[in-house]
Amino acid sequence: MTMNVQDIYQYFKTPPPIYITKEVAVCYILCVLIEKGDSYGTALLKDIRANHPPYRISDTVLYAALNFLIDEQMLSGYWQNEAGRGRPRRMYQIAEGKEEDAKKLAQLWQKFLGADSEAVKSVAL
Repeated sequence: MTMNVQDIYQYFKTPPPIYITKEVAVCYILCVLIEKGDSYGTALLKDIRANHPPYRISDTVLYAALNFLIDEQMLSGYWQNEAGRGRPRRMYQIAEGKEEDAKKLAQLWQKFLGADSEAVKSVAL
């Protein structure tokens, strides 16, 4: 199939999703937990899609990032039962005493978004 100029415009109008790395996912997770409180995996996946298009996190990267944060003792987890739901959800929260470290890493997510939006603005000109 041959590409034409309209294909290029279409690409920038509806670009494919950008999958973020584990390093960036760690910062994103901490940012969400700081801003919105405790959360669970599926909610984090939905949040990035709803609030930060065109970014995505694969399940594999998300859970690798969550496990990293638990191993580093920055997150703790607990099970939450919800009425009408069969099995409990694994909820994640910032570990006690790790709030400052979490804030520093969460700022890197904001910086990532800012740097990326600057790159997009320069292309748009």
